[in-house]
Amino acid sequence: MTGADAVDPATVEVVRNYLTSAATEMQRTLVRTAYNTIVYEILDFGISLYDADLRLVADSPGLAIFLGSNDEGIEAAVDYVGRENLEPGDVILCNYPYWSQAHTLDVLVFSPIFVDDELVGFAACRAHWLDLGAKDDGYVLDSTDVYQEGVVFPGTKVYKKGEPDEGILDIIRFNSRLPEKTLGDLNAQIAALRTGANRLQELHEKYGTDTVDAAVERLFDHGARTARDAVADLPDGSWTATGYADGIDAGETDVEIVATVTIDGSDFTLDLTDSADQLETPYNDTGGDALGKLCFKTVTTPEEDSNYGLYDPLTVETRPGSIFEPTEPAPTFVGWTGILAVDVVYRALAKGMPDRIPASSGGDLCSIMLYGDDPETGRPFVEANNEGVGWGGDPDRDGPNALMHITETMVQNLPIEVLEAKAPVEIDRLALRPDSGGPGEKRGGLGIRRDYRFTAPCGALSIVQKTRTDGWGLDGGEPGARNVVALATAPDRGDAAAPGDSADGATSVPDRVQVLVDNDDLYDASEDDLAGETAGAPSGGDRSVAYAGMFRGSFEPGEIVSNRSGGGGGYGDPFERDPEAVREDVLDGYVSPEGAREEYGVVVSEDGELDRAATAELRHHG
Repeated sequence: MTGADAVDPATVEVVRNYLTSAATEMQRTLVRTAYNTIVYEILDFGISLYDADLRLVADSPGLAIFLGSNDEGIEAAVDYVGRENLEPGDVILCNYPYWSQAHTLDVLVFSPIFVDDELVGFAACRAHWLDLGAKDDGYVLDSTDVYQEGVVFPGTKVYKKGEPDEGILDIIRFNSRLPEKTLGDLNAQIAALRTGANRLQELHEKYGTDTVDAAVERLFDHGARTARDAVADLPDGSWTATGYADGIDAGETDVEIVATVTIDGSDFTLDLTDSADQLETPYNDTGGDALGKLCFKTVTTPEEDSNYGLYDPLTVETRPGSIFEPTEPAPTFVGWTGILAVDVVYRALAKGMPDRIPASSGGDLCSIMLYGDDPETGRPFVEANNEGVGWGGDPDRDGPNALMHITETMVQNLPIEVLEAKAPVEIDRLALRPDSGGPGEKRGGLGIRRDYRFTAPCGALSIVQKTRTDGWGLDGGEPGARNVVALATAPDRGDAAAPGDSADGATSVPDRVQVLVDNDDLYDASEDDLAGETAGAPSGGDRSVAYAGMFRGSFEPGEIVSNRSGGGGGYGDPFERDPEAVREDVLDGYVSPEGAREEYGVVVSEDGELDRAATAELRHHG
């Protein structure tokens, strides 16, 4: 026997677990040494190990969609640098979005790995940096070209033969508002790479490169067979779905996302070519291949550790000049169309296999970012936080409440204690959002609400692109509540210094808050519990409230940003839901008594008892 057939199954399994363990150890090194909460608390990173041919052998997910991005980014950057120019000890940066498949602050750092002067693989670590010379703090929401989005490295050696290039480090240092944290996170990434390199070298030295390579080929072969078998078990057909991103109010509302999934035997094709043309604002996404890999993996081999072979059946098609293959210098900083596209792909799949796909999730990351000068130290800060959304119901169960969007997998939100220690805010409320889950025989999961009350002047922005259109239910289920952000004045202030009422009675926001997506037409501010003396939060009082999707601005003490994430869609006819389950939802606060009556035809008394006669009558006439 020769090649892959020559290695025994036990050795293959040892190698597989060793590689997975190495990637996990890289993750632990990164988390323990990072400077930035978005890395060590939120886990906004993606870690990968590759063989010498740039084929994925193991990963350690944080942000799941980064892993497919790493695959494409490292290949483009190695091609740019030239394999012949790679040397032991090199560390290379790539954040050129059209190659790296992410925006400029999601910086891919990687190293070649050598054993006895032979290239045996690569270690890669992508993580979100807080600042790298973009025109605005935190996030750029209105750039018109990539040159406003930060310093770009196409594939640049920051370490050469193990020695730092001080010139490159100075470029980073002098182009960052937060140089200590930025360079600290770079060093943490490099530490993670060294951990991966050490472990891969140990593996090759213990078993020999021929044995390791043969074992990896067996892993790829097994992955390809497993994935093709999984695709072959899915129904053949071609299905198309359409969804929408908000864009911005200035002419780009309802950006069309079109996904066509075709399954033919053991081949799986995702076609995004009918989606909208690229935009002049930064809602283009360069990660079409990455989102395709994520969707494919979740419906074929979700329990398998990732490797190159598992994506063998997949083809992703995009169109140059579209939102999923923008051309330079198109802006890409808020590539949220790719996040929203995941649910659109699932919606297409649900047309062919509704028993295997849940209804839609809340569909977004619902991020709030705070920035400014720390009132105690005077030093600049940036803190980000994502919220969970409701996930969709399926034929067997209700949708989970307040889970991170599927593109984020292992990502976490920021604990209240950390957020209040890092930024001048107090969290008045962090709770599930009642009635946000889509009605259905299997209810959609609930979104979440977090109210930020500012204790000192502070900048804030929201990163959300699905606030003006609904998700979707299945088999008669209804969509969940939409994502929205409410902006509220300080108590007893309705003047021009804060969100308030304009002379004609319409809700408005001041010049210091730039609202890119205005949602005032969708909500009644007079019914919001932030307004008036009956407000539920401890910071209540006379307030006026405005509603937004994407916004950026400065806020004063006492003002509130209330982040409200969307719910999952329901599955099945809501009137078929077990009335006792609806009563339990009311007791748990998931569904209001009014929601139970109107959406489910279930009557629950004030003392929490099920009125069976009234329920039967209501459902009969409903």
